[in-house]
Amino acid sequence: MEYRQLGRSGLKVPALTLGTATFAGRGEFFGAWGATDVAEAKRMVDICLEAGVTMFDSADGYSSGGAEEVLGAALKGRRDQVLISTKATFPTGEGPNEVGSSRYHLTRAVEASLKRLGTDHIDLFQLHGFDALTPPEEVLATLDNLVRAGKILYLGVSNFSAWHLMKALAVADRYGYTRYVAHQAYYSLVGRDYENELMPLGLDQGVGAVVWSPLGWGRLTGKVRRGAPLPQVSRLHKTADMGPPVPDDYLYKVVDALDEVAKETGKTVPQIALNWLLSRPSIATVVIGARNEQQLKDNLGAVGWNLTKEQIAKLDAASATPLAYPYWHQRDTFLTRNPPPV
Repeated sequence: MEYRQLGRSGLKVPALTLGTATFAGRGEFFGAWGATDVAEAKRMVDICLEAGVTMFDSADGYSSGGAEEVLGAALKGRRDQVLISTKATFPTGEGPNEVGSSRYHLTRAVEASLKRLGTDHIDLFQLHGFDALTPPEEVLATLDNLVRAGKILYLGVSNFSAWHLMKALAVADRYGYTRYVAHQAYYSLVGRDYENELMPLGLDQGVGAVVWSPLGWGRLTGKVRRGAPLPQVSRLHKTADMGPPVPDDYLYKVVDALDEVAKETGKTVPQIALNWLLSRPSIATVVIGARNEQQLKDNLGAVGWNLTKEQIAKLDAASATPLAYPYWHQRDTFLTRNPPPV
Protein backbone atom coordinates (compact mmCIF):
# COMPACT_ATOMS: atom_id res chain seq x y z
CA MET A 1 0.00 0.00 0.00
CA GLU A 2 1.27 3.44 -0.91
CA TYR A 3 1.49 5.97 1.92
CA ARG A 4 1.15 9.69 1.34
CA GLN A 5 1.80 12.82 3.39
CA LEU A 6 -1.39 14.32 4.80
CA GLY A 7 -1.16 17.89 3.59
CA ARG A 8 1.59 19.92 5.20
CA SER A 9 1.88 17.65 8.21
CA GLY A 10 4.19 14.89 9.35
CA LEU A 11 1.44 12.27 9.24
CA LYS A 12 1.50 9.63 6.51
CA VAL A 13 -1.78 8.02 5.52
CA PRO A 14 -2.58 5.10 3.21
CA ALA A 15 -3.73 5.96 -0.31
CA LEU A 16 -7.01 4.22 0.52
CA THR A 17 -9.06 4.66 3.69
CA LEU A 18 -12.03 2.51 4.72
CA GLY A 19 -15.16 4.57 5.29
CA THR A 20 -17.74 3.36 7.81
CA ALA A 21 -20.98 4.93 6.60
CA THR A 22 -22.15 1.35 5.91
CA PHE A 23 -21.62 0.34 9.55
CA ALA A 24 -24.65 -0.16 11.86
CA GLY A 25 -27.31 0.86 9.30
CA ARG A 26 -29.59 2.77 11.67
CA GLY A 27 -32.44 4.71 10.07
CA GLU A 28 -33.73 4.72 6.51
CA PHE A 29 -30.93 6.82 5.03
CA PHE A 30 -27.96 4.86 6.39
CA GLY A 31 -29.86 1.60 6.17
CA ALA A 32 -29.85 2.11 2.40
CA TRP A 33 -26.04 2.27 2.49
CA GLY A 34 -25.53 -0.94 4.46
CA ALA A 35 -25.84 -2.51 7.90
CA THR A 36 -22.42 -3.96 8.72
CA ASP A 37 -22.39 -5.42 12.22
CA VAL A 38 -19.40 -5.86 14.54
CA ALA A 39 -18.49 -9.34 13.29
CA GLU A 40 -18.53 -8.20 9.66
CA ALA A 41 -16.62 -5.04 10.55
CA LYS A 42 -13.89 -7.07 12.26
CA ARG A 43 -13.49 -9.15 9.11
CA MET A 44 -13.27 -5.99 6.98
CA VAL A 45 -10.63 -4.56 9.31
CA ASP A 46 -8.68 -7.81 8.97
CA ILE A 47 -8.78 -7.54 5.16
CA CYS A 48 -7.77 -3.87 5.27
CA LEU A 49 -4.82 -4.40 7.59
CA GLU A 50 -3.60 -7.30 5.47
CA ALA A 51 -3.67 -4.96 2.44
CA GLY A 52 -1.95 -2.12 4.30
CA VAL A 53 -5.07 0.03 4.73
CA THR A 54 -4.62 1.37 8.24
CA MET A 55 -6.95 4.37 8.29
CA PHE A 56 -10.66 4.19 9.10
CA ASP A 57 -13.04 7.12 8.69
CA SER A 58 -16.31 7.67 10.54
CA ALA A 59 -18.56 10.46 11.88
CA ASP A 60 -20.85 10.99 14.83
CA GLY A 61 -23.69 11.48 12.35
CA TYR A 62 -23.33 8.05 10.74
CA SER A 63 -26.23 5.97 12.07
CA SER A 64 -26.55 8.38 15.03
CA GLY A 65 -23.17 7.32 16.39
CA GLY A 66 -23.72 3.65 15.60
CA ALA A 67 -20.92 3.54 13.03
CA GLU A 68 -18.40 4.79 15.58
CA GLU A 69 -19.59 2.17 18.07
CA VAL A 70 -19.18 -0.65 15.54
CA LEU A 71 -15.78 0.66 14.44
CA GLY A 72 -14.58 0.95 18.03
CA ALA A 73 -15.61 -2.63 18.75
CA ALA A 74 -13.97 -3.89 15.55
CA LEU A 75 -10.68 -2.17 16.41
CA LYS A 76 -10.58 -3.34 20.02
CA GLY A 77 -7.15 -4.74 20.87
CA ARG A 78 -5.43 -3.25 17.81
CA ARG A 79 -5.84 0.48 18.28
CA ASP A 80 -2.10 1.00 18.02
CA GLN A 81 -2.09 -0.44 14.48
CA VAL A 82 -4.53 2.06 12.96
CA LEU A 83 -5.44 5.69 12.38
CA ILE A 84 -8.94 6.80 13.27
CA SER A 85 -10.60 9.68 11.47
CA THR A 86 -13.99 11.02 12.48
CA LYS A 87 -16.16 14.11 12.11
CA ALA A 88 -18.73 16.29 13.88
CA THR A 89 -20.92 19.42 13.52
CA PHE A 90 -24.17 17.91 12.24
CA PRO A 91 -27.11 17.72 14.69
CA THR A 92 -26.80 15.21 17.52
CA GLY A 93 -30.12 16.10 19.15
CA GLU A 94 -33.02 18.54 19.12
CA GLY A 95 -31.49 21.22 21.31
CA PRO A 96 -30.24 24.54 19.87
CA ASN A 97 -26.67 23.80 21.01
CA GLU A 98 -26.57 20.23 19.70
CA VAL A 99 -25.35 21.26 16.28
CA GLY A 100 -22.54 23.30 14.75
CA SER A 101 -18.96 24.15 15.68
CA SER A 102 -19.43 26.07 18.92
CA ARG A 103 -17.11 25.38 21.83
CA TYR A 104 -20.06 23.80 23.61
CA HIS A 105 -20.98 21.39 20.84
CA LEU A 106 -17.49 20.44 19.63
CA THR A 107 -16.24 19.70 23.15
CA ARG A 108 -19.19 17.43 23.86
CA ALA A 109 -19.03 15.84 20.41
CA VAL A 110 -15.36 14.90 20.75
CA GLU A 111 -15.89 13.42 24.21
CA ALA A 112 -18.84 11.37 22.94
CA SER A 113 -16.87 10.12 19.91
CA LEU A 114 -13.95 9.09 22.09
CA LYS A 115 -16.31 7.05 24.26
CA ARG A 116 -18.05 5.36 21.32
CA LEU A 117 -14.73 4.59 19.61
CA GLY A 118 -13.21 3.25 22.82
CA THR A 119 -10.05 5.34 22.50
CA ASP A 120 -8.30 8.21 24.25
CA HIS A 121 -7.48 10.17 21.08
CA ILE A 122 -8.66 10.79 17.53
CA ASP A 123 -5.89 10.84 14.93
CA LEU A 124 -7.74 13.11 12.48
CA PHE A 125 -10.76 15.12 13.55
CA GLN A 126 -12.71 17.03 10.89
CA LEU A 127 -15.54 19.52 10.98
CA HIS A 128 -18.27 17.76 8.99
CA GLY A 129 -19.64 20.99 7.55
CA PHE A 130 -19.25 24.76 7.69
CA ASP A 131 -20.91 26.62 10.57
CA ALA A 132 -21.58 30.21 9.47
CA LEU A 133 -22.82 31.29 12.92
CA THR A 134 -19.80 30.46 15.08
CA PRO A 135 -16.78 32.78 14.75
CA PRO A 136 -13.73 30.95 13.34
CA GLU A 137 -11.71 32.24 16.32
CA GLU A 138 -13.97 30.27 18.68
CA VAL A 139 -13.86 27.15 16.51
CA LEU A 140 -10.09 27.12 16.15
CA ALA A 141 -9.38 28.00 19.78
CA THR A 142 -11.59 25.10 20.85
CA LEU A 143 -9.92 22.65 18.49
CA ASP A 144 -6.47 23.90 19.46
CA ASN A 145 -7.26 23.24 23.13
CA LEU A 146 -8.37 19.70 22.26
CA VAL A 147 -5.13 19.15 20.38
CA ARG A 148 -3.08 20.46 23.30
CA ALA A 149 -5.02 18.14 25.61
CA GLY A 150 -3.98 15.17 23.45
CA LYS A 151 -7.54 14.25 22.48
CA ILE A 152 -6.98 15.14 18.82
CA LEU A 153 -3.73 14.83 16.86
CA TYR A 154 -4.54 16.44 13.48
CA LEU A 155 -7.32 18.72 12.26
CA GLY A 156 -9.33 18.91 9.07
CA VAL A 157 -12.59 20.13 7.62
CA SER A 158 -15.17 18.74 5.24
CA ASN A 159 -17.46 20.33 2.67
CA PHE A 160 -16.00 23.83 3.05
CA SER A 161 -15.87 26.38 0.26
CA ALA A 162 -12.40 27.64 -0.61
CA TRP A 163 -12.90 31.08 0.94
CA HIS A 164 -14.25 29.60 4.18
CA LEU A 165 -11.23 27.33 4.44
CA MET A 166 -8.77 30.09 3.56
CA LYS A 167 -10.30 32.41 6.13
CA ALA A 168 -9.93 29.72 8.79
CA LEU A 169 -6.30 29.11 7.85
CA ALA A 170 -5.61 32.85 8.09
CA VAL A 171 -7.16 32.94 11.58
CA ALA A 172 -5.05 29.95 12.64
CA ASP A 173 -1.90 31.67 11.39
CA ARG A 174 -2.80 34.96 13.06
CA TYR A 175 -3.30 33.46 16.52
CA GLY A 176 -0.94 30.49 16.32
CA TYR A 177 -3.70 27.90 16.46
CA THR A 178 -3.31 24.40 15.03
CA ARG A 179 -3.89 24.49 11.27
CA TYR A 180 -6.19 22.32 9.21
CA VAL A 181 -4.16 19.84 7.14
CA ALA A 182 -7.01 17.90 5.54
CA HIS A 183 -10.18 18.63 3.63
CA GLN A 184 -12.62 15.75 3.25
CA ALA A 185 -14.25 16.72 -0.03
CA TYR A 186 -16.50 15.23 -2.68
CA TYR A 187 -14.53 14.46 -5.83
CA SER A 188 -15.13 11.91 -8.59
CA LEU A 189 -15.11 11.45 -12.34
CA VAL A 190 -18.71 12.73 -12.35
CA GLY A 191 -18.07 15.50 -9.83
CA ARG A 192 -14.99 17.59 -10.57
CA ASP A 193 -15.96 20.90 -8.92
CA TYR A 194 -13.19 20.30 -6.37
CA GLU A 195 -10.64 21.17 -9.06
CA ASN A 196 -11.77 24.79 -9.50
CA GLU A 197 -10.66 26.37 -6.22
CA LEU A 198 -10.24 23.74 -3.53
CA MET A 199 -7.48 21.83 -5.31
CA PRO A 200 -5.32 24.94 -5.95
CA LEU A 201 -5.92 26.04 -2.37
CA GLY A 202 -4.92 22.63 -1.06
CA LEU A 203 -1.70 22.66 -3.05
CA ASP A 204 -0.85 26.21 -2.03
CA GLN A 205 -1.73 25.92 1.66
CA GLY A 206 -0.75 22.31 2.35
CA VAL A 207 -4.26 20.89 2.83
CA GLY A 208 -4.52 17.31 1.59
CA ALA A 209 -7.74 15.99 0.13
CA VAL A 210 -9.52 13.11 1.84
CA VAL A 211 -11.96 12.17 -0.92
CA TRP A 212 -15.47 11.06 -0.04
CA SER A 213 -17.85 9.27 -2.42
CA PRO A 214 -15.17 8.65 -5.06
CA LEU A 215 -17.62 6.53 -7.08
CA GLY A 216 -20.02 9.43 -7.57
CA TRP A 217 -22.62 8.51 -4.95
CA GLY A 218 -22.70 4.89 -6.16
CA ARG A 219 -23.01 5.74 -9.86
CA LEU A 220 -19.58 4.45 -10.91
CA THR A 221 -19.87 0.90 -9.62
CA GLY A 222 -20.07 -0.53 -13.13
CA LYS A 223 -23.68 -1.54 -12.56
CA VAL A 224 -25.34 1.70 -13.73
CA ARG A 225 -25.48 1.89 -17.51
CA ARG A 226 -27.39 3.48 -20.36
CA GLY A 227 -30.78 1.88 -21.01
CA ALA A 228 -30.56 -0.47 -18.03
CA PRO A 229 -32.54 -0.33 -14.77
CA LEU A 230 -30.74 0.33 -11.50
CA PRO A 231 -29.35 -2.82 -9.91
CA GLN A 232 -31.71 -4.43 -7.43
CA VAL A 233 -29.39 -3.63 -4.52
CA SER A 234 -28.38 0.03 -4.77
CA ARG A 235 -28.61 2.96 -2.39
CA LEU A 236 -29.59 5.09 -5.39
CA HIS A 237 -33.13 3.72 -5.08
CA LYS A 238 -33.55 5.76 -1.88
CA THR A 239 -30.78 8.37 -1.89
CA ALA A 240 -30.34 9.49 -5.52
CA ASP A 241 -32.12 12.80 -4.84
CA MET A 242 -30.08 13.45 -1.68
CA GLY A 243 -26.61 13.29 -3.18
CA PRO A 244 -24.72 15.28 -5.83
CA PRO A 245 -26.78 15.76 -9.02
CA VAL A 246 -25.44 14.08 -12.16
CA PRO A 247 -27.25 14.43 -15.53
CA ASP A 248 -27.87 11.04 -17.14
CA ASP A 249 -26.23 11.86 -20.48
CA TYR A 250 -23.08 13.06 -18.74
CA LEU A 251 -22.99 9.98 -16.50
CA TYR A 252 -23.32 7.56 -19.39
CA LYS A 253 -20.61 9.36 -21.37
CA VAL A 254 -18.22 8.87 -18.46
CA VAL A 255 -19.29 5.25 -17.95
CA ASP A 256 -18.71 4.53 -21.65
CA ALA A 257 -15.13 5.82 -21.29
CA LEU A 258 -14.64 3.75 -18.14
CA ASP A 259 -15.85 0.66 -20.00
CA GLU A 260 -13.32 1.29 -22.76
CA VAL A 261 -10.47 1.62 -20.30
CA ALA A 262 -11.70 -1.46 -18.42
CA LYS A 263 -11.35 -3.52 -21.60
CA GLU A 264 -7.85 -2.15 -22.17
CA THR A 265 -6.62 -2.79 -18.63
CA GLY A 266 -8.58 -5.81 -17.44
CA LYS A 267 -9.55 -3.80 -14.35
CA THR A 268 -13.06 -3.14 -13.07
CA VAL A 269 -14.91 0.14 -13.51
CA PRO A 270 -14.63 1.07 -9.78
CA GLN A 271 -10.92 0.28 -9.76
CA ILE A 272 -10.34 2.58 -12.73
CA ALA A 273 -12.43 5.40 -11.23
CA LEU A 274 -10.47 5.16 -7.97
CA ASN A 275 -7.09 4.92 -9.71
CA TRP A 276 -7.88 8.04 -11.75
CA LEU A 277 -8.51 9.95 -8.51
CA LEU A 278 -5.24 8.77 -7.01
CA SER A 279 -3.40 10.29 -9.97
CA ARG A 280 -4.80 13.77 -9.29
CA PRO A 281 -2.86 16.54 -7.51
CA SER A 282 -3.42 17.20 -3.78
CA ILE A 283 -5.04 13.82 -3.05
CA ALA A 284 -3.85 12.33 0.24
CA THR A 285 -6.29 9.43 0.55
CA VAL A 286 -9.48 8.18 -1.05
CA VAL A 287 -12.24 6.90 1.24
CA ILE A 288 -13.72 3.65 -0.04
CA GLY A 289 -16.89 2.03 1.26
CA ALA A 290 -18.16 -1.51 0.98
CA ARG A 291 -21.29 -3.44 1.84
CA ASN A 292 -19.42 -6.74 1.89
CA GLU A 293 -16.01 -8.40 1.55
CA GLN A 294 -16.29 -8.77 -2.23
CA GLN A 295 -16.80 -5.03 -2.76
CA LEU A 296 -13.99 -4.24 -0.35
CA LYS A 297 -11.51 -6.54 -2.08
CA ASP A 298 -12.48 -5.14 -5.48
CA ASN A 299 -11.89 -1.57 -4.29
CA LEU A 300 -8.52 -2.55 -2.81
CA GLY A 301 -7.51 -3.57 -6.33
CA ALA A 302 -7.41 0.12 -7.30
CA VAL A 303 -3.80 0.46 -6.13
CA GLY A 304 -0.51 -1.08 -7.21
CA TRP A 305 -0.82 -0.09 -10.88
CA ASN A 306 -1.22 3.08 -12.95
CA LEU A 307 -3.36 4.23 -15.83
CA THR A 308 -1.44 5.36 -18.91
CA LYS A 309 -1.35 9.02 -19.91
CA GLU A 310 -3.62 8.19 -22.84
CA GLN A 311 -6.17 6.48 -20.61
CA ILE A 312 -6.16 9.38 -18.17
CA ALA A 313 -6.65 11.79 -21.07
CA LYS A 314 -9.62 9.74 -22.29
CA LEU A 315 -11.26 9.86 -18.87
CA ASP A 316 -10.45 13.56 -18.49
CA ALA A 317 -12.11 14.36 -21.80
CA ALA A 318 -15.23 12.30 -21.09
CA SER A 319 -15.73 13.88 -17.66
CA ALA A 320 -14.85 17.47 -18.57
CA THR A 321 -17.58 20.09 -18.06
CA PRO A 322 -17.78 23.77 -19.10
CA LEU A 323 -15.93 26.03 -16.71
CA ALA A 324 -17.87 28.60 -14.70
CA TYR A 325 -16.76 32.23 -14.49
CA PRO A 326 -14.08 33.36 -13.75
CA TYR A 327 -12.30 30.09 -14.52
CA TRP A 328 -12.96 30.14 -18.27
CA HIS A 329 -11.70 33.71 -18.38
CA GLN A 330 -8.55 32.81 -16.49
CA ARG A 331 -7.97 29.86 -18.81
CA ASP A 332 -8.31 32.02 -21.90
CA THR A 333 -6.27 35.06 -20.87
CA PHE A 334 -2.83 35.52 -22.36
CA LEU A 335 -1.18 35.34 -18.93
CA THR A 336 -2.43 31.76 -18.55
CA ARG A 337 -1.48 30.66 -22.08
CA ASN A 338 1.70 32.68 -22.54
CA PRO A 339 3.60 33.57 -19.38
CA PRO A 340 5.24 36.99 -19.63
CA PRO A 341 8.97 36.95 -20.38
CA VAL A 342 11.34 37.13 -17.43
